[in-house]
Amino acid sequence: MLRNIISILILTLSIQIMAQTTKPETLIVIHTKFGDITAKLYNDTPKHRDNFIKLVKEGWYEGSPFHRVIKNFMIQGGSNKDGRTDPGYTIEAEIRPNHFHKKGALAAARMGDNVNPEKRSSGSQFYIVQGEVVTDQYLDRVEAVTGHKFTKEERQVYKTIGGTPHLDGGYTVFGEVLDGFDVIDKIASVKTGPGDKPLEPVTMSIEILE
Repeated sequence: MLRNIISILILTLSIQIMAQTTKPETLIVIHTKFGDITAKLYNDTPKHRDNFIKLVKEGWYEGSPFHRVIKNFMIQGGSNKDGRTDPGYTIEAEIRPNHFHKKGALAAARMGDNVNPEKRSSGSQFYIVQGEVVTDQYLDRVEAVTGHKFTKEERQVYKTIGGTPHLDGGYTVFGEVLDGFDVIDKIASVKTGPGDKPLEPVTMSIEILE
């Protein structure tokens, strides 16, 4: 009897895992005045994927600004257009070793480790990596400081496409840009003021491609 129950549980879990891995990845389009950014949301970060989809459908990001922009680093958005910075909750971290901060990575912002040791993500704040091309020597230094080890594949990407490798292992990467890298560059190049806020608003609307 116990053996049958265990077999059923294993079968059920296997079916759930298969369904999760075979489900088509959700595609989104971020519309801006500089053009569109098309991205996909990873299935192996389901809490972040589902929360992002929910917020898009609720209209949270309609007219939302990219409020923090740092050239050669990232562009960040996620506040509601009415001024709310988040929906009042955080999301359990889903930091996966197969997702890293290459250019175009879509990741969740969060509070610092001193107040957030579990690395829980903001309920709505996200950033898209622009980053820059780095060297093996730079990656060696990051490894020495953070203890995070880069694979050969990751090193190759960081040395050719670029990114922000020092963030790896610390933030949940839940998607990646497929098209519109030039739009990331344009937004990252706007003039900014105090707090790295664009002097002229750069707002977004997000569409889910069904």
